[in-house]
This record gives sequence, C-alpha cells and structure tokens, in this order.
Amino acid sequence: MEAATMGYTLFTRIMKHNPRNPEWPNRDRFILSAGHGSMLLYSLLHLTGYDMPLDEIKNFRQWGSRTPGHPEYREVPGVETTTGPLGQGFGNGVGMAIAQRYQAVRFNRPGHKIINHKIYTFCSDGDIMEGMSSEAASIAGHQKLDSLIYVYLDNRITIDGSTSLAISEDVGMRFEAYGWFVQRIEGNDIAAFEEAVRKAQSQTGKPSLIIARTHIGYGSPNKQDSEQSHGSPLGPEEAKLTKKNLNWPLEPTFYVPEEVYKHCRKSLERGDLFESEWKEAYEAYAKSHSGLAASLDNERIDPLPEGWESDLPNFNNDEKLATRQASGKVLNQIAQKIPALIGGSADLMDSTNVRIKESTDSQPTDPNGRNIHFGIREHAMGAILNGMAVYGLIPFGSTFLIFSDYMRASIRLAALMKLRVIYVFTHDSIGQGEDGPTHQPIGQIPHLRAMPNLTLIRPADASETVEAWRVALTNTNGPTALVLTRQKLPSLDRNKLASADGLRKGGYILSEARNGKPDIIIIATGSEVFRSIYAQEKLLEYDVHARVVSMPSWELFDLQTNDYQDKVLPPEIRKRISVEAAATFGWEHYIGLDGISIGMTTFGASAPGDVALEKFGFTTENIVEKCLEINGKK
Repeated sequence: MEAATMGYTLFTRIMKHNPRNPEWPNRDRFILSAGHGSMLLYSLLHLTGYDMPLDEIKNFRQWGSRTPGHPEYREVPGVETTTGPLGQGFGNGVGMAIAQRYQAVRFNRPGHKIINHKIYTFCSDGDIMEGMSSEAASIAGHQKLDSLIYVYLDNRITIDGSTSLAISEDVGMRFEAYGWFVQRIEGNDIAAFEEAVRKAQSQTGKPSLIIARTHIGYGSPNKQDSEQSHGSPLGPEEAKLTKKNLNWPLEPTFYVPEEVYKHCRKSLERGDLFESEWKEAYEAYAKSHSGLAASLDNERIDPLPEGWESDLPNFNNDEKLATRQASGKVLNQIAQKIPALIGGSADLMDSTNVRIKESTDSQPTDPNGRNIHFGIREHAMGAILNGMAVYGLIPFGSTFLIFSDYMRASIRLAALMKLRVIYVFTHDSIGQGEDGPTHQPIGQIPHLRAMPNLTLIRPADASETVEAWRVALTNTNGPTALVLTRQKLPSLDRNKLASADGLRKGGYILSEARNGKPDIIIIATGSEVFRSIYAQEKLLEYDVHARVVSMPSWELFDLQTNDYQDKVLPPEIRKRISVEAAATFGWEHYIGLDGISIGMTTFGASAPGDVALEKFGFTTENIVEKCLEINGKK
C-alpha cells in the first residue's frame, strides 16, 4: 500500500516491458527486493495484463497458488528473481547490471544499442540494514553501474517498531559515499517520483537511489505507520475502515473498475510497441552484424556453444596436482569456448585458481573483462552470481570452503531458483594446514549436502576435476559446488583404475577387490581416495579383499537407478567404511548400521596439512586398521 503510487507509475508510465512477452530480452527489469510486499507486484502484474488472473490474487499464499508469500522466480511470469530474505534482491540487481554491461560491450555496436535497458528495484528499511546490501552497494558504486535505479521505501517501521530503535545514520550520505546518485522525494507524489526516475535515467557512471518517504499501511485509519501492519493482515474491520477512508466501495471484496483495467492495460499496447521497435532495430543490427547476432541468438538459447567440450585437459599422468590447480587449468581451457562463462572470487582469485588468464579484470574502464573482483564480500558475491544467472550467463564465484558460511543464504536462493551457478570452494579440509581451525572446514560439506537442488562434488584427482566441471556446466537444475583441495594429490592411474567419467554417476567402483568378491567396501571422496587405494593394496597382506568406491557426489549417486546403486554398494556387503576429512553426518545412509566412518568429530588444529591429516587419522595405516577391526582381524 505504501508503494502503490510508485509501482503504478513505474509499470504504466516508465518501464519498458511487455506483459504479453515477459521474456522479451531488452525489457527493463523490476525487482521487489522487499519481497514481503509481494501483493504489490502481483497486483501490478494483474492490472497491466500479465498472466496473473484475479482468481490467483484471491488465492494469495494458498496451496498451489501462483501468488506465494514472497515472489518466486519461474513460478510467475513477470517475477525476475526470488526475493524475501532481505538484501537478496538488492544484490541480484547488481548481478543483472554486471551481466547486462558484459553483454552490451560484447554485442552492441555504434548505432546499434540492442542491449539497453534499466534495472529497477524497490527495497525496504530491512534491505538497507542488511550487511550484504552494503557490500553490494559498494560494488555497484565502484563498478559505476548506471543501469541501476533503486527506490528505498523509507517507511521508518520494522516488525519491532520504529527504525529509530536500530538505525540512525543518514542513509543517503552513506550511498553517496558509495558513489551513488541520491535523491529524496515523497512517495505518494507521482510527479516527483517520475521526475526523480527521469533524472536517474540520465545519470552516467553512477547507480541511483531514490529515497521515498512512504507510509506503511497507507490509508488505514488505525494501522498506518504502525508495526501492526508490517506482517499481519489489516483484518476485516480495519479493511472496511480503510476502504471508507480511501472512498472505495466496500463490496465486492475484490473490485477492479473497468475503467481501471482499460487504463492500466494500455501497458499491453505500450509493450507491443516497445518490443516491435526493438525487433526492428534488431533486424537492422542483424543485417549489419550477422555474426554477432547469430552468436547472441545462440547464447540465449544455450550458453554452451557446440564443441565446448573438445580439448579438455587430460591428466592421466604421474603429475601431482591440487584439485584447485587442476580446476584452474580446466576453467582456462573451457573459458576460451564459452564466452558466457564469467566470474571471479572474494579476494582469492589466484589462490583458488579462477583467474581467466586470456581475459582482463572486469572494471568500469574495461567492462569486457571476465575476472570479477568481488572484494572480501562473500555474501554479496553469492547474490550477484544469482542475478547474473537469471540474466542468462553462467557465473562462477570462488572462496575458501570455510567462507561458504558467509554466503549460505544466497546459495540457498540459487538452489531454490534452480540456477546454473558454479561455486569453486577450495582449501576443503584440515589439509588446508597452518591457518588452523578457524580456516579448516568441518561441518561445511554436510551442511551444503543438506540443501535441496545443490549438487556438491568433491573430486579425487585432476581427472575427476575435469568431469566435475563437465557436470557443473551441464547442470540446469540447480547450482553446483566444486569442493577442491589446497594440497597436491597424485593423479590416479586410469589405465589400472576405472575411468573418471564414473564421476557423472556420483559414485563408482574405482578399484574392484582383487578376487572380485569384496569382504569390505571403502567409500571415499576427494583427498582421501588415493589413501584408500593404498589401503586396498595393504589389506591384501591380511587376506582382506576390499572394493574402493569413489563417491564425489552424493546427489548424483542418489539420482541413479536402484540397480546401479546396488551394483556399486551391494546390500549383502554390510562391512563398509567411509573416509572423508569432514564431519561424518549423513554417511550412515551409505555405510549402514554396521559401517564405520573415518571423519572429523572435532575442530582441526594448526599444523602443516600433511601433519594435521596424519594426526586426525587420515592415513593409509588408519584405514587399514579400521578395515581389520570391522573384519574381526584386530
């Protein structure tokens, strides 16, 4: 209710959008970062002619409706991204702007601005308070993202009461310090709002923030400017009083006059005109730049061009490589063939090996660069990656695995939206070494595995790392987390062992028992796999025949048929051991009640990586000892 005036003005007078074609490429984007006000967006979509029937409005927040409590991407035409957790939409908009700029500099040509639009965002006091919004705002100002026009709904009320309970700084001055163009208006002044937007549209080199003084529960005699109207309905009596106060008929409950429909649905005609003018311009562009137009068309259909998999590195040799190093080699090879692949790290580009060496740093002076410096801002990085993904690129972001905690909320929304985002998480265990327990991940792997739609892959060597990237790039059902080592690992001899393409099934028989009849199954991931192979050989001295299973991804393994799963882990073989330098939570699903987990039950310790692994039992000798124990030979 507080933002209805501005929402109406934006959707009917300002934005370039076509309700008949919500996927029109050059549309302006609208993000309701204050997702708890979702009914504002649903109402605007309904009134301006999107596929949002009034019956769906009536079914707000009910089972199976297209009007959930917070806007959900893919579920509703016109919803550009899932919002609700405050600050996320703010960061998503920054990601969209980075993606737009990258595409514009690649495809626009003099006289042909075929990628040329704005990104509008409504954000609340809560959005502005969230730390990740400050991170994202700082990046946007540094990158001079002038396609961003954000409206801050300054209603000065939160759930607990007045914002004065928790915030007292001058928000406008803060954003000016970030490099934003800031204006202040009254939120119900249509002329002032439209003028402010036009000024924002004319800015070059600065994102814009319009601080609009608004009134929560606008029109309610008893609940306007009150925390009571923040997360609760007005109630039947107060709704009647509000309708009276606004000179609106009391009945029917849902009432839209025909003249309102007629007026608002002029957006259909405006949208058709916007799109037809753009199509005409695009046809002229395609005649002058046929190759670029074909590339852009193909990229919109599928960001993975034909032949992207050719010339992937072959690591079947004796060279020792950390999987982060192998990942860097793979990334640089495929980046040459996938222009839509773009990303960076939170101040760890060369440590996590994600620098695209044939490209430059993404900066305002070099927007064609593909190496994005997110700074030490993991949470904003996560939200920005989501915005880039919904725009149509394949983004990747990297940090140490331990710092995935800082970006968990953004990862969760990527999973909820089923976005093709790739996380490169390195320094994946106590093998990280001397930095000690503050930097050694323990519970992060099981935490991430618990998230629906997220595929976690912990490759055992360089060859599995190649396959991990292949899976990540083709995964269109959610984000992928590549969990990689700091320490060097031997390349497994694929002439003697199973092919690394078994990774695509999540788990596979890497080395069968010598006699083909395993007494025990050793299931390992990542840096613990090669030690399990050594243990398999050592166990033969005790007449114990072990099968070694590499299981880099639970999620991929769980997608396989029951027959395949039973082939790898036969139900009749109950003696099983899991080996992973992480918390053991969840392994019972694969090792059963009779199995043993070699893993971490405490935090780590500061020591060289090899020493830490030895002291905590990740050695060939300890694996052998546990196998003998479970076989009753110790």
